[in-house]
Amino acid sequence: MKLGILGGTFNPVHLGHLILADEVREKMRLDRIIFVPTYLPPHKESSDIAAAADRYKMIKLAIKDNRHFDVSDTEIKRDGRSYTIDTIKEFRRANPADELYFITGSDLLNYLEEWKDLSEIIKMVKFIVATRPGYPLEKIPSYIQTVAIRAVDISAFNIRNCIKENKSFRYLVPEAVYKYILKRKLYK
Repeated sequence: MKLGILGGTFNPVHLGHLILADEVREKMRLDRIIFVPTYLPPHKESSDIAAAADRYKMIKLAIKDNRHFDVSDTEIKRDGRSYTIDTIKEFRRANPADELYFITGSDLLNYLEEWKDLSEIIKMVKFIVATRPGYPLEKIPSYIQTVAIRAVDISAFNIRNCIKENKSFRYLVPEAVYKYILKRKLYK
């Protein structure tokens, strides 16, 4: 089986994440995409991040009707800061016969050299970078395969700002996620 691993903060999960996952799955002929929300990202300030349980639940709501998508709480259960290498090792142990594809957006390409044990990660997965608007691909390392996806300029940062400023964000996230955010009063 060809498994795509899409890690991130998903703070909150939005339509851009879902489009990216679906297009990469289709273009790379992957069998499944596993969303892996981080507990605490090593490269982000945690003060503006919703609780891991809320982010996990929002992903479950967002993907419930897509048989090709699943969500893993492996990083949430680990607690503390999450590193990609630990997650990849866990997926490799659980899925020894599967081909693993680690998917990220082109916005993170500039930070790759800072990742813990990058050389080991590269040996265990096929690395896929999906293009994102505003983050042109330059100086792409040879171990990375790129996948162009349609331009959807939605970011979790902008969604959180809309919420803080009482502006509409309804059509930037799936309807179930929208209702969940309102009900739980997230990002206020």
